[in-house]
Amino acid sequence: MDINDGIERYFQYLRVEKGVTEDTIKSYAYDLKQFFIAFPDKKSLEDLKFVDLTDFIKIQTKNNLATSTILRRLSSTKNFYLFLDREGFLNDEVRKIKSPKGAKRLPFSLSISEVEDLLNAPDIEKMDGLRDRAMLETMYSSGLRVSELLALKTNKIDFEHGLIEVYGKGEKIRVVPIGEYAIDFIKRYIAEVRNKNVGRKSPYLFLNRYGKPLSRQYFFLCVKKYAKEAGIDANVSPHTLRHCFATHLLENGAELKAVQEMLGHANLATTEIYTNISSKRILSAYDLLSRRK
Repeated sequence: MDINDGIERYFQYLRVEKGVTEDTIKSYAYDLKQFFIAFPDKKSLEDLKFVDLTDFIKIQTKNNLATSTILRRLSSTKNFYLFLDREGFLNDEVRKIKSPKGAKRLPFSLSISEVEDLLNAPDIEKMDGLRDRAMLETMYSSGLRVSELLALKTNKIDFEHGLIEVYGKGEKIRVVPIGEYAIDFIKRYIAEVRNKNVGRKSPYLFLNRYGKPLSRQYFFLCVKKYAKEAGIDANVSPHTLRHCFATHLLENGAELKAVQEMLGHANLATTEIYTNISSKRILSAYDLLSRRK
């Protein structure tokens, strides 16, 4: 694959999966440009090797750049390499390159009432609105990744027992519960919208009007639109619903191990970051209550 195609895939991932702003993406683009200026012979993803990152540090150091600039460029480039690695274009050796550890950024989460406003935003009297409501309910109810939601197949839903089979990262399959609200909206969507769609024989659950699976870009814009209509003044992305799922479960007493399994996290430490959000939110509410007394 051409380098530019790989970069475009990476930026699409940042926009849709991570909700990264265009200003931030421009900053990443500049850093990557500096990297490929240093290695003009690299034309395709097959040319990229993990040792490039170490060599890049040496080149930047020889150019007498500020340490902060070197570390920022390394971070931007390493994250690009890690993305390519996860997508299967590189090998695991890229993880051997250590970059400076900074403070962990907590995932952004909405309050329960804000999530309810977001879920209620679609006009379910319209075909697209009913489908979008079913998608939002499903994602929040089960904590799916965007890719997992869009790849969900109709025959992988156990309506009787409230379970769905999810094909996740690393080709791992997990079974997660899905709430009654989501089940009800999926049933209504299938009966009123999907069964009338030209692609009703498609294995995929959520389809556009042409019978094709929906794109990540569509769902990203969809969530942005409904957040705005709900009056939520925050940088909400599809991934926000996954964060809300985990945070709200923990706030309501769910066991960390159970949440890890539902999210499909390989490492418990990845899930533990949500306990920090829960604690922070609970303490914030406690402080507010204390000031009122």
